[in-house]
Amino acid sequence: MVLSFRVSELQVLLGYAGRNKSGRKQELLTRALQLLRVGCSPAVQLKIKELYRRRLPRHRMVNMGTVSSSTGELSGVTTTSPLAVPLSYDGGLPVPSSTSSTSPVAVPPLLTSGPELDRALSSAMPGSLSRHHVHPVHPDVRLKRLPFYDMLDELVKPSSLVSSNTQRFQETYFVFALTPQQVTQIGSSRDMLPGQKYDYTTQVQLRFCLSETSCPQEDHFPPTLCVKVNAKLCPLPGCLPPAKNGVEPKRLSRPINITPYIHLSPTVPNHVTVSWTTDFSRNYSVSVYLVKQLTSASLLQRLKAKGIRNPDHSRALIKEKLTADPDSEIATTSLRVSLMCPLGKMRLSIPCRALTCTHLQCFDAALYLQMNEKKPTWVCPVCDRKAPYEVLIIDGFN
Repeated sequence: MVLSFRVSELQVLLGYAGRNKSGRKQELLTRALQLLRVGCSPAVQLKIKELYRRRLPRHRMVNMGTVSSSTGELSGVTTTSPLAVPLSYDGGLPVPSSTSSTSPVAVPPLLTSGPELDRALSSAMPGSLSRHHVHPVHPDVRLKRLPFYDMLDELVKPSSLVSSNTQRFQETYFVFALTPQQVTQIGSSRDMLPGQKYDYTTQVQLRFCLSETSCPQEDHFPPTLCVKVNAKLCPLPGCLPPAKNGVEPKRLSRPINITPYIHLSPTVPNHVTVSWTTDFSRNYSVSVYLVKQLTSASLLQRLKAKGIRNPDHSRALIKEKLTADPDSEIATTSLRVSLMCPLGKMRLSIPCRALTCTHLQCFDAALYLQMNEKKPTWVCPVCDRKAPYEVLIIDGFN
C-alpha cells in the first residue's frame, strides 16, 4: 500500500505519524517504509488503509458482486473503468487477483506479502528490512557511559519495549538471575558513602533509552512509566518542570538503582515488570547492568592520572588571542584571568577546563566533580557549554 502512495499521500502519512514530511518522493518513501521497519501503531496502520482506500476507491474498480465465504473471492464482477482489474480480498482490502485484465492499460499488482515485497522494500530502503520482526528483540543500542559508574556486567542486554496489543497502556516483564560471584560482589560492597546512609557501591542498575542506533543514547523514559521489581514499586528519577501546560514533565536522565529490591541469591530469579503508555512516534529499550559506583575523589585521581596539559599549550593560546587580526579594527591588548574558581569563589587548587573550551579561564576540578556527583549536568561554569568528564584536562600553566 505504501509503495503505491503519491507524494501528497506520503506527506499526509508522515505528518500524521509525527515525522518530517519535507523532501523528494524517494526520501518520503524511505521515511514511510521506516515506519514499517520499526513497527507502526494500529492508528498509523488504519491511516495507511484509509489513504489507500481514498487512492483506489472500490466503486471505480468493480461493480457489486458476491464474496465467497470459503475462498474470499469476488464473483459476478464486471469492470467499469478502463483501468479496472479483477480483485480478490486479502484482509478486507481489495488487491489484484491472478485473473488477467482486459484493460488496455496494465496496472502493477500490489505487493501484500511474499519475496516480491521484501525485494521492493530492500530496493526502496538501504539495508535489509524484515516484515516479520518490525521490533528487534535486542536492538543494537548503545547507552552513554556514566562517569560515576563502572560497568561490571550486562544482566539484560538492551531489549525493545514492544506493544503486545492495541491498548494504550502496555505491560511487559523480564527475568534475570545473579551468579554466585555477582551476589558476593554486591553483598560485600555495602559501605557508607560520603554524605549518605549505608548503601551498596556495587549495584544493579536499570536503564531506559530510545531505540536509536546512530549514537550512544542518554537515559530516556517512556510516558507514564511504572516499574516493579519482585512485585515492589520502584521509585523513578524526579521530573523537570514542564515547558508548558498540558505536557507531561520530562524525567531526569538518570539510571534507576534497583539493588534494594532484588533477591541477593543465585537460586532465586528476579522479576521486573514495566508498564508504560504507547508512543507510536518513538520506540524504547530497557537494559539491566551490574555497576560499581565511583566517588568524585576517585574520578579526580583518574583525571590526574590522565596527565596534565603542557604549559606551552596555554602560552600558545595566549599569544594567539593577543595577535592582532589584520581584518579587524579591534585588537586585544590584554587578557584578564581570575585565580578564583567561578563555582566556589575560592582560589583554584586544581585548574581545569574542557578540551572543547576556547577560553583561558579555568575552574577547580575537585569542586566541579563534587557538584556533578550531586547533580550531574556536566556544563562548563565559564562558557555554559557541555563539558563532560571525558574531555576534562588539568592545565599545567601556573
